[in-house]
Amino acid sequence: MALDPAEQHLRHVEKDVLIPKIMREKARERCFEQVQGKYIHWHCSSSSRTDFTKCCKDSGVLMVVKCRKENSALKECLIAHYNDPAFYEECKMEYLKEREEFRKTGIPTKKRLQKLPTSM
Repeated sequence: MALDPAEQHLRHVEKDVLIPKIMREKARERCFEQVQGKYIHWHCSSSSRTDFTKCCKDSGVLMVVKCRKENSALKECLIAHYNDPAFYEECKMEYLKEREEFRKTGIPTKKRLQKLPTSM
């Protein structure tokens, strides 16, 4: 049974696992950029300019208290992306494109994107 590369039907695992995984990755990337751009001076390092990640690493266990404002902003951003139907459709189309390419070539996206050695 040959699979049609352009088929749009989604299996249960694709809808409930694979597409949400893409959504999480893209939302995390977008939200980290948004939160880092929004907050220049953090509570946890009042004199220096750092980002949210550095704040969390430097604060250790106290991160929960010291970076609360930044964490709340990050959570709000992630939830907004997860609940956005247009964002879901964007990620779904990205997944379908990757699946179609895999069905045509038989090569997973990760391997296709790796650079080939120029000499041996």
